[in-house]
Amino acid sequence: MWDFFQTVRHRHSIRRYQADMPVEPEKLHAILETAVTAPSAGDLQSYRIICVKDATLRTGLAEAAHGQQFIAEAPVCLVFCSDAERSAEQYGERGRDLFSIQDATIVAAYAQLAVVAAGMGSTWVGMFDEQAVADTLSLEQGLRPLALLCVGYPAELPESSHRRRLDEVVTYR
Repeated sequence: MWDFFQTVRHRHSIRRYQADMPVEPEKLHAILETAVTAPSAGDLQSYRIICVKDATLRTGLAEAAHGQQFIAEAPVCLVFCSDAERSAEQYGERGRDLFSIQDATIVAAYAQLAVVAAGMGSTWVGMFDEQAVADTLSLEQGLRPLALLCVGYPAELPESSHRRRLDEVVTYR
């Protein structure tokens, strides 16, 4: 079994998925169960995860994401939405404007790492028309889509992308 550091190092953005390999329900469940263990402000979990397996809806999400076709080709797309009012009830404006966004992105990051641990790949998509995603999924009022995470078995092994040196991004005081 991989340790956490290996899991993080083996995470790459995957934009080609094996068409003949669906995501097993038990693995999807394990990914989602792991994701919701993510910390959240006040343990409120001010987010919603929409699990999209329907091909027609995934095609609509690809269109909402300016034609990023790999979204339609991935067998699963997880849509992470903030629920700002849930957080605002306890934390007011800061909960609405910040904590709910943090909660949704932290749970998405946990899901992304769980996908790798489950032997699959994913791509985080942030470039999309929020209203088009909301319309495609008939999201209830108050849910704001913040991230799409395509999930499936990789049909490619991308090379590691360049990362800035630690001394360029970390300051010690």
